Amino acid sequence: MNIQEIIAKKRDNKKLLKKEIDFFIQGYTKGEIADYQASALIMAIYINGMDEKEITDLTLAMVESGDKLNLSELGNVVDKHSTGGVGDKVTLILAPIIASLGIPVAKMSGRGLGYTGGTIDKLESIPGYNTNLSEQEFINNVKKIGISLIGQTLNLAPADKKIYALRDTTSTTESIPLIASSIMSKKIAAGANKIVLDVTYGSGAFMKTKEKATELANTMKKIGELAKIETAYVLTPMDEPLGRNVGNTLEVIEAVEALKGNIADDVKEVVLELGSYMIKLAGKGNNLENNKNMMLDNIYNGKALEKLKELVKNQNGDVTFIENTDKFKKAEFIYPVILTKDGKEVEGIISELRADEIGKLSVFLGAGRIKKEDKIEEEVGIQLNKKVGERVNKGEVVACIHANNKEKAEIAVEKLKNIYKLVDKNINT
Repeated sequence: MNIQEIIAKKRDNKKLLKKEIDFFIQGYTKGEIADYQASALIMAIYINGMDEKEITDLTLAMVESGDKLNLSELGNVVDKHSTGGVGDKVTLILAPIIASLGIPVAKMSGRGLGYTGGTIDKLESIPGYNTNLSEQEFINNVKKIGISLIGQTLNLAPADKKIYALRDTTSTTESIPLIASSIMSKKIAAGANKIVLDVTYGSGAFMKTKEKATELANTMKKIGELAKIETAYVLTPMDEPLGRNVGNTLEVIEAVEALKGNIADDVKEVVLELGSYMIKLAGKGNNLENNKNMMLDNIYNGKALEKLKELVKNQNGDVTFIENTDKFKKAEFIYPVILTKDGKEVEGIISELRADEIGKLSVFLGAGRIKKEDKIEEEVGIQLNKKVGERVNKGEVVACIHANNKEKAEIAVEKLKNIYKLVDKNINT
């Protein structure tokens, strides 16, 4: 067996055997297969696709390429994964709710890259919060308080990291077999025995259409089933940002408010939908509506917020920032945004607020990264007072820009004015 034969086989649109996929993944991870050969095979996969068995074999080969976390001593562990979005603070809200219901939450999250935010960056904006724990500390924390949220500290699916970098440089990112195997290899290696997927679609998501998102979701669900991991998914629109804030500290504050019961409707819908499936997969309730009510109960009785405080304190974070979010450092400049046209104030109904444009603007302000080594400014971002479908009167503040640089703040105000689109009458009529 050699890599040239494997490349030729997939080039000619033939199915690869498990042993051929294993040979490629092992050889490429060890550096025995060159980047240009791996690129050729990835391009052949991109063009000709893979069937369900090939995708599953590819996923499991990537799982075996590195460390695997063993969470079996915790019983049923349900993981949640989002394919990315703008203003996505769901994990910060959902994880404490689920843990407060007695379901163990052992979650490894990533950092943000590009215009989608990372849960770990948000957690690290809480002073002192430690995202870098050993495997045993991670497991011990879940045993102790039922929840731990950390960064991806282990060497999980290293083959995926190498292939992901190649896909980025060879314009082969938008391939469902490659996306699905990338996501699922990391999730399976992270040790959960049940997975709920939040598959986003729209301008602020990787999948731009609901049809493509559904195809990706079904592919990942099938991988889960073939890998004997119960998997469910929820489709989430991401044409506008989720919630009212984009930025790290701003999103933590919004998450704390949500756990006090002050939760934006769109965030509430996603949190309850995902959580109801997590509860079902954990064997704690088959009726999704009842599950949602259980979650709401633990928001309104304060148990979910207490669990967040417990999590923060247990991982060396300063819990007083959760108890009083006014303690978080504020951006140096906070500028209101009032919509104008030709110098005159305008009114109407908001018809569009593109999540990708908002995400790019937040990165411009310093809330995200273009390159992995970029430093994040935790307190900067965008506060959205008005979103799609809402009426704007003349002179009304639709948003606030939070920035540490005056020039950037002024540029961002003008850019945001152009991102907001208005119509004269209700868009639903």
